[in-house]
Amino acid sequence: MKLLFSEARPDYDHYIFPYAVWAFPEPGETPAAFFAAGFLPSSRQLDRFYLCRQIRVDLTRYRPSSENRRILRRAELFDAELLPRSRFDWTPGHRELCRRYAETRFGPGRMTPERLDELFHCPMTTHVLHVRLRNGQQTVGLATLYLEPPLVAYYSYAFYEWEWRKAQLGMFMMTHAVDTLARAGLRHLHLGTCYSARALYKTQFAGVQFFNGFRWSDNLDELHHLLERDRRPVLEGHLLESPDYRERFGPDTLADLAERWGITVRSVPAAAGYDSATEPAPH
Repeated sequence: MKLLFSEARPDYDHYIFPYAVWAFPEPGETPAAFFAAGFLPSSRQLDRFYLCRQIRVDLTRYRPSSENRRILRRAELFDAELLPRSRFDWTPGHRELCRRYAETRFGPGRMTPERLDELFHCPMTTHVLHVRLRNGQQTVGLATLYLEPPLVAYYSYAFYEWEWRKAQLGMFMMTHAVDTLARAGLRHLHLGTCYSARALYKTQFAGVQFFNGFRWSDNLDELHHLLERDRRPVLEGHLLESPDYRERFGPDTLADLAERWGITVRSVPAAAGYDSATEPAPH
């Protein structure tokens, strides 16, 4: 895994100098290693990943709650099937369903027919969750997933007929995926990012965890703390410089945190004849 850091907007007054962290696969590495390290795909070709606050479900700990079971009973209305992409028939009608949803959910022009065609035929989509009405078998929902059994799955995009939102079709699709993949013996299912309270619906599964930048945490109080912190108009310093955060959710000192969760970077001796801060390492 090779890392690349791309500058983001700085806050010089508070000495905050952000970088987006990208990761690139090396020979022999599979996406499972990147998901486990807190990365999600930033390319549908799975050749670049980005570090982010994301949600996953430890499927070995998942047990359906009463709310999960209530949602799963929507199977009285919907018939859901998880299909390998090779067995899914991508039709003009499916494209139009996804386009209509994207126009409503994301805004005009965000998901063109060409982008949808690419999504349903790219390496990031190995499987499709196909949802139809039980009475008539009309397609009402589609979700794209990446599966790398037995380690990981990624629920990337969901599309459905907007008129069925009050029947909680979107939640049914995600819950069905969690339940199905847990029964199939997969270890983790990744559900995307969580940077606002609107994304907290992803946390309603036993075994849920989120990535906080240096480890996976199952403490939802910590996640709520980060979301509340995100809403503040001014942030004075980095998260790990906050005594309140470290006292409540982490080691008492930065040295303790670095010892347990830090990443070791092996530098090349100066005798190698280059400045490691400005020149690439020799091969």
